[in-house]
Order: sequence, then C-alpha cells, then structure tokens
Amino acid sequence: MNKYFLIRRLRWPAVLMLIGVVALLYQAGAISNFWHLFIPLLLILLGVLMLAERAVLAADGGFPPYPGTPYSPGAIDPATGQPIAAQPPAPGSAIVPANSHDIEIKNDRGQL
Repeated sequence: MNKYFLIRRLRWPAVLMLIGVVALLYQAGAISNFWHLFIPLLLILLGVLMLAERAVLAADGGFPPYPGTPYSPGAIDPATGQPIAAQPPAPGSAIVPANSHDIEIKNDRGQL
C-alpha cells in the first residue's frame, strides 16, 4: 500500500482518538475546558498529518503532473515507478479560429 494513502486513511481515526483523549482528560478533571485544549490540538494534528502527506509525496518521486501537462522526457509515473511513454498528440485537437464564413449570423434577435 502506498504510504500516502496510509496517512490519508489515518486522518479521521487520529481525530477520533484526539477527541477521546481530550474528553477523558476533561472527565478526569485534568483540564477545566474541553474546547480550549481540543481546538489547538486538532489544528496541530491536522497540520502534522498534512505535512506528512506532502513529505511522502515528495519522497516518492514528486507530485503527479497537472492534467494537460506536456510530456517531459525521463518522467516517471509515481504510481508504477515506470517511465512514462511519449504519446503522440491526437489529430485535429488543436484550437483553430473559425473563419467568418463559418459563422451563421441571424438577425432575428433570438426570436422564433
């Protein structure tokens, strides 16, 4: 299993455990206000998990390319670890401006 997905799957169980620990401390009388301790710890926990996700992505070969990114030689697919094969562009996929005779102009102002 990919380490990134492992950390993602641990996010909500970690939040539930934090709720349980802070609630236990509140019930035992160790802390006087539940929310004054829970909110900062929650933000710290989520920040640490997000940093761990980013670190794993950076260590595993970087982030996947954005959709539509042109092929770069030597690029490696992070999911398989294999080099990405160059794909030829699809024929007719370029944006071409329309000629003026291709556009039909109607003077009925949108009325039927």
